[in-house]
Amino acid sequence: MPPDQNNSPAIGPDHQLPPPHPPRRKAVRVIAWIVLLLIFAAGFYLVLRQHDDSAKNAKAARGAGGPATITTETARKGDIGRYLDAIGTVTPVYTVSITSQVNGVVTVVHFREGQIVRKGDPLIDIDARPYQATLLQAQGTLERDENVLAQAQMDAERYRDAWARKAIPKQTLDDQEKVVLQEQGTVKLDQGVVQYDEIQVEYCHITAPFTGRVGLRLVDPGNVVQTNGTLVLAVIAQIQPITIIFTISEDNLGQVQDRLRQNAQLTVDAFDRAALKKITTGTLLTIDNQIDTTTGTVKARASFDNKDAALFPNEFVNVRLLVDTLHDATLIPSSAIQHNGQAAFVYVIQDNTAHMRSIQTGVTDGGTTQVTGVAPGDVLANSSFDKLQDNSKIVVAGKPADGKPDSAKPANGKTKGSAAP
Repeated sequence: MPPDQNNSPAIGPDHQLPPPHPPRRKAVRVIAWIVLLLIFAAGFYLVLRQHDDSAKNAKAARGAGGPATITTETARKGDIGRYLDAIGTVTPVYTVSITSQVNGVVTVVHFREGQIVRKGDPLIDIDARPYQATLLQAQGTLERDENVLAQAQMDAERYRDAWARKAIPKQTLDDQEKVVLQEQGTVKLDQGVVQYDEIQVEYCHITAPFTGRVGLRLVDPGNVVQTNGTLVLAVIAQIQPITIIFTISEDNLGQVQDRLRQNAQLTVDAFDRAALKKITTGTLLTIDNQIDTTTGTVKARASFDNKDAALFPNEFVNVRLLVDTLHDATLIPSSAIQHNGQAAFVYVIQDNTAHMRSIQTGVTDGGTTQVTGVAPGDVLANSSFDKLQDNSKIVVAGKPADGKPDSAKPANGKTKGSAAP
């Protein structure tokens, strides 16, 4: 029997069924978001805890691993120099490029390349025969005019005697005296010509103007040289003594001037290009009379004996100028100094404990620094700074923890009271 269709609800074209359980789907979505947030929160908590554990472990490793083993240095009292470092160039006191003062043919070259020549040593000879001939002519003219002058003087003397006897008029004597003066002028002119020609002959024999080292040969016998030419015959540079020109900052100029006004002999050390090898030592001569406005520096010149010729002209060197020396200063190794920003401090060791102490640094020379804040004799930590903090326990390398020598064992390594085998 078919079911009763009258009991079934009527479903018309305008009637639709409601969506199946919409509140349940919304609740599932909310639960998913809550679980996701819990996962992120748990991960963030684990990261923070791991960071805290790492910090605690690092702190524990610093202290829980036992006292830090360090090496030490002792502050001492001594002298330290205040230096100014600069870059310099070796500059000869005298440098000359010799050129010809006459026209002619080179006949002899006396020097060897690189030779040390003394003042007055012959360098180059130029054919002097034309100038010797001209000199001979000038000397002949001078000799003739000197005799003409002598004759005019004798005539003037005769006229003077005649005028004294009223034998000639005064005008005749005056005329003769003026002739004497004219002849004297002619003789002086001839003497000047002779001297000029003598100089021309001397120019044909070139000598060293000062003691120095001559460079490479630039001319050979047979070359023709001209007075108006640019041909350099030889170059001589004085190397003993020699100087170094370097620059000083205008900020340091005052302290250098103060020392110079005290007539102090300031020591200057010259080092090689790498600033590792000391070449020689000299003294400061003077400083320039003006500051270079483009660089804010002033030039200074130092003199060196250079007896071993270690300094070479135009050589690049590093210079250290000793301005002053601090006496009875407290000195410590620069490696013992630590920095916290702009502040400097050291670890002072007392009773196997490192105590942090602030200091003020001063002059530094090499690996040594002048400081205030510690006293001579204070023991300072000089290693293992990453394991140290204020009041950390330490052990000095090579010593037992109590800081006293091990007296339980004699020098032969046997313990006291042990029987001999």
